[in-house]
Amino acid sequence: MKTQVAIIGAGPSGLLLGQLLHNAGIDNIIIERVTPDHVLSRIRAGLLEEGFVEMVKEAGVYDRMGKEGLVHDGFEIAFDGQIRRIDLKKYSGGKQVVVYGQTEITKDLMDARDASSAQTVYEVSDVEIHDPKTDSPYVTYTTKEGNHERIDCDYVAGCDGFHGVSRKTIPENMRTEHEKLYNVGWLGVLSDTPPISDELIYGTSDRGFFLCSMRSETRSRYYVDVTMEEKVEDWSDHRFWEELKSRLPESIRGNLVTGPSIEKSIAPLRSFITEPMQYGHLFLVGDAAHIVPPTGAKGLNLASSDVNYLYRIMLKVYKENKPEAIEQYSKLCLKRIWKSEHFSWWMTTMLHKLSDNTFELGVQKSELDYFTGTETGLRVIAENYVGLPYDEVE
Repeated sequence: MKTQVAIIGAGPSGLLLGQLLHNAGIDNIIIERVTPDHVLSRIRAGLLEEGFVEMVKEAGVYDRMGKEGLVHDGFEIAFDGQIRRIDLKKYSGGKQVVVYGQTEITKDLMDARDASSAQTVYEVSDVEIHDPKTDSPYVTYTTKEGNHERIDCDYVAGCDGFHGVSRKTIPENMRTEHEKLYNVGWLGVLSDTPPISDELIYGTSDRGFFLCSMRSETRSRYYVDVTMEEKVEDWSDHRFWEELKSRLPESIRGNLVTGPSIEKSIAPLRSFITEPMQYGHLFLVGDAAHIVPPTGAKGLNLASSDVNYLYRIMLKVYKENKPEAIEQYSKLCLKRIWKSEHFSWWMTTMLHKLSDNTFELGVQKSELDYFTGTETGLRVIAENYVGLPYDEVE
């Protein structure tokens, strides 16, 4: 097979990139390790920056999101028994965020690709990227039927996640990896119950962190932090709901509607960045290059930021005959990534009890009071939460 851009990974970033390229007349093939159903079974976040929403519109897959997505003008932070609201619209110059589950985004993108002539190959194995430093890279893989296939291409987009082959294709001596591990994870429960509030509530208490989120007006997502020694099997629904209640401020505890969980998992908190994000004609996109703790709601949004830059660079290459435009990719992406990584790290350290040191706990409480209680502090949170602007591709 031959194509212009080979995309490894059919998660939301790979599918969004593929749809944008296809609509622009840039040929692409997506290959994916697992089945479509397995991709859709991954429960992830669903809080979207305006930049992401605009790209979904540009890709022509906004219809269902426009009808079912929940537009939020703010969120709340609870500490010391009180709740303070962050007015996103007021403090970010009129911007908002949209709550729409990642599973739903992925399904919309899959449906759009199925309706087009663009090709996706699922259930592949033994994926290898060859000659990425040349003008003629190619990708080999084995189909589920056992056939060995080859895709000759101009460029390779590695949208295959943290454990994928793309990052590992870059020699170790050619990349620098930055990592911070936190000593906690998020125990999350998804339930078909109405949310406790119309907006997200992030909170900290003597018993630890909590987050009250939602996927729709009838489906809720709740989290509490736990040590990494904890196991999901030890957390019955009853135990989870009781623990969550104990962390909620008294003023909203009675609003919590409990019910059977439809998904339950523990996600470790980690900050990770690879530099550079490009190796010749290979580009790393999303989790293949960076991981953020979920506290700042930046994971999927950062992936879409990478997609934005790579897509616009490909437009320069194929529509304006500027192959040199590819040299901007890593620099443009990393500038925004480091800022979002900082915001996610900062929100994590401000809302989690990561130490018993009384000085650090005092500083934490002081930060919460300042950043939720002053115009300057509220603006810092709001501007970062709704998403920093994308730079222009030259």
